[in-house]
Amino acid sequence: MPTVLNFTSLKADLRAYLERGSVIDTTVYDQLPRLINNAEREIARALKIQGFINVVNSVMTNTEEAYAKPNRWRQTISMWITVGTERVEIFPRSYEYCRTYWPNPALTGVPKFYADYNYLNWLISPTPAADYVWEILYYQLLELLDDTIQTNWLTDYAPTTLLYRSLLECTPFLKNDDRIPVWENMYKESLGNLNTEDLQKIIDRSVTRQEA
Repeated sequence: MPTVLNFTSLKADLRAYLERGSVIDTTVYDQLPRLINNAEREIARALKIQGFINVVNSVMTNTEEAYAKPNRWRQTISMWITVGTERVEIFPRSYEYCRTYWPNPALTGVPKFYADYNYLNWLISPTPAADYVWEILYYQLLELLDDTIQTNWLTDYAPTTLLYRSLLECTPFLKNDDRIPVWENMYKESLGNLNTEDLQKIIDRSVTRQEA
């Protein structure tokens, strides 16, 4: 039967690779969950692939110009609203552009643009004139692993990437700097393989997908 990676087995793998972190080695044992979560956050910053895409369907509310971003949002891919029977794309613009384009938020219209209000909120311009069905595609930070969340997309589809990044997070903590190039090279190779696989199977949002 194939082996599977989960939060518990990942901690065990790290202890085996590091030869540290047993229950009595409390300094390392207690730190492993934090180092794993750090690894997950770094991978989310490095990868923009299908496994990190989420879709949210919501409603844009009449006369409301600001909206909270979804939990664990990292970067917006696209937005669409339904106007009548048609889906209409809302395009990204700067905050200043949106304010200049629609300076009076009390006036309403069909939304055309969105901007990052801040890290947690969007600004919509014009202010919606009705309730619109709203579809949002975005890159997310996956639910972070812990004792209650044993698996996520990384454990299921990119276990080596998660393992090598976790080992890379551990080495500075253990002051084992000579291992950093080893884990870094293996991590980068794993990232490259994921990106290559994703580029081969995904068509770009317009015509062809290009590497960033």
